[in-house]
Amino acid sequence: MQFSNIILFDGVCNLCNSSVQFVIRHDKDARFKFASLQSEFGQKILREEQLPVDDLRSFILIENGRIYTRSTAALRVARKLDGGWPLLYGFIVIPRFIRDAIYDLIAKNRYRWFGKQEACWVPTPELKNRFVLSASESR
Repeated sequence: MQFSNIILFDGVCNLCNSSVQFVIRHDKDARFKFASLQSEFGQKILREEQLPVDDLRSFILIENGRIYTRSTAALRVARKLDGGWPLLYGFIVIPRFIRDAIYDLIAKNRYRWFGKQEACWVPTPELKNRFVLSASESR
């Protein structure tokens, strides 16, 4: 896989969409691109990596051809953000099973706690170039 710095997220989840908007605001150098897990590109990556295509609870980061999921993906993203956010990467020393248990609790309840949209969030024209919809766009 030759993709890098692509974040895959649940496109109908309010928490996930807010997280993407947060990353955009704190990624002044536009290092990251985004794709919803429901998009053609997101589904292709899930199939290729043998991840469940119908389980949209994971936050996925593709970085330097490697796939990171859940809390590890979130911490690796924080490490590249502007401001003090890279300090959060220090939590990587907490064993992954503990970090992911907390992540899973939030993921399991995200629709109930934060709500859900009927359709995927559509980026503004200014942000459209930061979103990947198909595999041909990601290169």
